[in-house]
Formats: sequence, structure tokens, C-alpha cells
Amino acid sequence: MGRKPSARTGHRPPDQTLGCELAVFAVPRSSRTEVAGMHGDALRVRLAAPPVEGAANDALRRFVADQLGIPISDVVVVSGATGRRKRLSVSGMDHVSAMSRLLPDTGA
Repeated sequence: MGRKPSARTGHRPPDQTLGCELAVFAVPRSSRTEVAGMHGDALRVRLAAPPVEGAANDALRRFVADQLGIPISDVVVVSGATGRRKRLSVSGMDHVSAMSRLLPDTGA
């Protein structure tokens, strides 16, 4: 079976059959955690958590999982763990479904 995800990024080998990657532009230390539209081709997500010791990554994973109705273990930071531009791997959901749940007003 797959290895356990690390505590910091939740990274694990890609063994899922249905999933997608999401480009995210994270804005830590915001007044609240919310989707704030698009930033180029990336989903702009404001995070109340500070970018200290993985707190913002944990908050991002938790927020995306809650919005999509999936377990936090199904959301993995695959790149950009220390920057604002991140790529998230989302298991069990295609890109169109994920974006339509994260951006319901645009129907993306």
C-alpha cells in the first residue's frame, strides 16, 4: 500500500485513480479563510493562518477538503510548500467538479 503522508505537506505517492491537481495562489495572514477568485490561472485563497511552520499549508489543506467534502488526507501539497504558488493534488474528484465547488458563482 501507499506510505503515510508527512505531517508538513501531506505528500504521499500518487496511487489514486480519480483525482486532479489545482493551482493555488495562497495569501496567508488574511482576515479570514476564503476563496477570493482567480489569480491568473490559479485559485486565489486567503488564509487566516500565518506562513509559519506549515500552519498555512495545513489551513489550506483543511479548507479545501472542507469545501470539497472530502477527507483532509485526500488533499496533498505536491509543490510550493514554502511559497505562495502551490499545486494541490486532490483525490477522488475531477478538476471541473472541484473548481465548481470552490468557485460556485462562476460555474468554473
